[in-house]
Amino acid sequence: MQKTYKVKVLGKVQGVGFRFESYQQFVDLNLVGKAENTPDGGVEIVVTGEEENLNRFLEWAKQGPVGARVSGVEHKETEAPAEEKKS
Repeated sequence: MQKTYKVKVLGKVQGVGFRFESYQQFVDLNLVGKAENTPDGGVEIVVTGEEENLNRFLEWAKQGPVGARVSGVEHKETEAPAEEKKS
């Protein structure tokens, strides 16, 4: 079953390729989503896919790419964005 998570990644995660690597993880894990920098220095991600793949993404996010220093990952289930919903 498809789920959507809103994920907030905290720490030194801007300027280290976190968003780019997130998109690579989306492809590798058959997920759809977007990642954006936030004013507080974090990265906010909205990602949709099978729960097992979402959990694998969350495990990756705890480390992030080389150069990242992740201090925390928060997530909650949310509604899929309108462009991702299927009729």
